[in-house]
Amino acid sequence: MAPVTNIKDLRAIAMKKVPRAIFHYADRGSYDETTLKANKADLDAIALRQRVMIDVSERSTKTTMIGEEVALPLAIAPTGLTGLFHGDGEIHGCRAAHAAGIPFTLSTMSICSIEDVAAAVNKPFWFQLYVMRDRKFSESLIERAKAAKCSALVLTLDLQIQGQRHMDIKNGLAVPPKLTVANALDIATKPAWAMSVLMGKRHSFGNLAVRKESDSLTTLSQWIAGQFDPSLSWKDVEWVRSIWPGKLILKGVLDVEDAKIAAQTGADAIVVSNHGGRQLDGAVSSISALPKIVDAIGGGKSEIWFDGGIQSGQDVLKAVALGAKGCMMGKSFLWSLAAGGQAGVAKAIEIIRKELDVSMALTGTKDINKVDKSVLAL
Repeated sequence: MAPVTNIKDLRAIAMKKVPRAIFHYADRGSYDETTLKANKADLDAIALRQRVMIDVSERSTKTTMIGEEVALPLAIAPTGLTGLFHGDGEIHGCRAAHAAGIPFTLSTMSICSIEDVAAAVNKPFWFQLYVMRDRKFSESLIERAKAAKCSALVLTLDLQIQGQRHMDIKNGLAVPPKLTVANALDIATKPAWAMSVLMGKRHSFGNLAVRKESDSLTTLSQWIAGQFDPSLSWKDVEWVRSIWPGKLILKGVLDVEDAKIAAQTGADAIVVSNHGGRQLDGAVSSISALPKIVDAIGGGKSEIWFDGGIQSGQDVLKAVALGAKGCMMGKSFLWSLAAGGQAGVAKAIEIIRKELDVSMALTGTKDINKVDKSVLAL
């Protein structure tokens, strides 16, 4: 097999190893995918400034994110259905992240539960929360995150109503995957994936298993569909803040006015994100929104992070140069997990770390904490 040299290689392997419906869940976006494409195109359009004859013999990619030491300014973003990309995928992803010295975020819509992951790792991880119509259940998730000693809560703001993802509908995506004539042949050609997922700890939404609806996947799916709440407001952020004592990260801010309000909540970090191009199609790319938000609220208490198209160390360097204190990756994580489980995720993180290190050297930069717009060819 050809050597794996970049994230594109891992994506190509993932496309061959997992069923079409699962791969497209990670790979594709909403509606016409205009925003999904813009996320990558706008990142690619930013040029780095090559410098020469500068002593870069000693370099460091180490920094902090919300006070936690990290090997590079990168965290694994919360991703739903992770355990369908590889059996016990959340556990494998968390272990790989911790071994590499970066944070891991567990999604509310994970396959392995909070308790499953906590029992399998020896370091704290972050938990992502959707505030649902059933506030009591949302509160119970927070209590479970406390009991698991999660070191931060990531509150997703941009999923009050779900954007339509055409490929999920066309592929008949379901949890667990349904065997139909259309996908049976597809799954039959992926025996390693089938064995991995079937032997995993869980096959449905682990964090929701305590609900009576979980006895029936049909009623559980109906319950989930009815739980996204269009009435969510900034008062709900205040409510979460009142019952969560730890670090709070607000994810899904794309507008300057929203960023100003988010900063006023006292959040420890604000993630500039358009949900990977999976919500409002036609919205601006995350990287084009980042500098405006940095200009508006940078320098305050809330750290500003970037999420939306990270597939290389160069992408990380560009985001940091534009003011991001840290980055999150979702699609790249799922591709690498599907490609090789824990080893695949470890490979992806190391690829990005090495690319970041080399790119810093070739821009005449020695310390990631001192990177600014001067590394860009603006």
